[in-house]
Amino acid sequence: MSVMRKEADWWRGAVIYQIYPRSYQDSNGDGIGDLLGIVRRLPHIAGLGADAIWISPFFTSPMKDFGYDIADYRDIDPMFGSLADFDQVIETAHALGLKVMIDLVFSHTSDQHTWFQESRSSRDNPKSDWYVWAEPKPDGTVPNNWLGMFGGSAWHWDTRREQYYLHNFLTSQPDLNHHNPDVQQALLDTAHFWLDRGVDGFRLDVVNYYMHDEQLRDNPPLPPEQRNDSTAPKVNPYNHQLHLYDKNHPKNLEFIRKLRTLMNGFNAAALGEVGDSQRGLELLGEYTSGEDKVHMSYAFDFLSGHAPLSAQKFREVFDKVDEVAHDGWVCWAFSNHDVQRHISRWHLTPATARLYTTLMVCMRGTLCVYQGEELGLPEAELEFDDLRDPYGIEFWPEFKGRDGARTPMVWEADAPYAGFSSAKPWLPISSTHQRLSADAANSDRASLIHHYRKAFAFRRQHKALRIGDIMEVSAENGLLFFRRRHGSEDILCYFNLSDQPINATVPAGNWVTIAGEMGSIRPNPDHSLHLGPWQPSILILQRD
Repeated sequence: MSVMRKEADWWRGAVIYQIYPRSYQDSNGDGIGDLLGIVRRLPHIAGLGADAIWISPFFTSPMKDFGYDIADYRDIDPMFGSLADFDQVIETAHALGLKVMIDLVFSHTSDQHTWFQESRSSRDNPKSDWYVWAEPKPDGTVPNNWLGMFGGSAWHWDTRREQYYLHNFLTSQPDLNHHNPDVQQALLDTAHFWLDRGVDGFRLDVVNYYMHDEQLRDNPPLPPEQRNDSTAPKVNPYNHQLHLYDKNHPKNLEFIRKLRTLMNGFNAAALGEVGDSQRGLELLGEYTSGEDKVHMSYAFDFLSGHAPLSAQKFREVFDKVDEVAHDGWVCWAFSNHDVQRHISRWHLTPATARLYTTLMVCMRGTLCVYQGEELGLPEAELEFDDLRDPYGIEFWPEFKGRDGARTPMVWEADAPYAGFSSAKPWLPISSTHQRLSADAANSDRASLIHHYRKAFAFRRQHKALRIGDIMEVSAENGLLFFRRRHGSEDILCYFNLSDQPINATVPAGNWVTIAGEMGSIRPNPDHSLHLGPWQPSILILQRD
């Protein structure tokens, strides 16, 4: 994985803190988080040692999918504030040394967007082909077998045009037609608008969904033994298809190159979300290779699965990245707003949570952490009547949706609504969460938040961890090992990912323990290493 990189690439090896704005901090007492609430809490993020923030959508929206259905790309939804409030986010973040990335949803809009309102009005208006329209089959049924991620057909009948339109998600989220150059230019102009306003980059929602097969060919079936639930829950029939034609179109990269050219003029970075259960890492390699596409991307290898990650699983993923994305760049994440929090998903104890955090900061790539992760928040348990997520409502109870990861941030253990708001929040606050609030964590030296601070500081101190190569990856009997190197800095990383003690042998050389404050232990004089359960050893070569 050895590739020369520019030191000016601020995003490479950075720690990005994701903010879900509805649930971060309410500043005006309506029970919904907002931009000025983010401004108030930015010192918390800077104090963790993060390098950047990624803010999930805050644009004008009817909120059918809570902001991922955008009705105006260039304005703020009133529930979140105003453009002036956003400018204050930028100003405050930059003063604290934080870059600002915002979430751009370019695959689809809300059906309330003026573009769609015009497009659906007739078959011959100026924006008639800005969305994906298709004739019904002779019997009136849908054009092909494509399925929507949120259930049912990916096609919805529109009585105005007497045609179907494509929606990969909700019926209220019609897909844009990226084969139309006017659509591409409108989206590039949108990106330019926010770059001019001072943002440092974009998280690109479902970046591999932008383009569709113009022949509208049916997706082939996927054999049961090849199905997995990395991008959709097991109960979703979306998993029954190999998605060859409704996404992952080769021409998509042509648009990405145009966006990259624009961003290069602002030294901005793009983080792509690649959603594909079969080819996620391969697509990640395609989308991040070279210097002309997205800067980094994440797949779902560590965002799914309900068993604690094994040493062998890490090795398999690292080896696959080396095989298909050696010229690209990965952004690693264990949790985000779309998946069950990893504390619950992997059934982590405080000790194992610390080890996985230490392991994460030693991995080659950029890191994304999700709000509340630093507090060790588990998934919130909600009743069906509390659900707001249409995805969870559709597939309840086998899949409970995304609301359990989206409940409000907890700031003060003894305050009403945990200091998030003075009014009843849009989602209930778990009593378990309230006991894990930020003020309680900060006053407890044994709490996880202090480990996150140490881990981020440790990563920042060592270029080998931020931007160096990874090599000699191995996994045996629960022991994960890899080596990180940059210039003269050489670091060995051992992780016992088991509940049994493990012995290892350190190679010859003057290896000195680092990260002792994070539990790293030193080798014995005879170069043997004894690792207790869930214990790391991180060693640096002391040169004469």
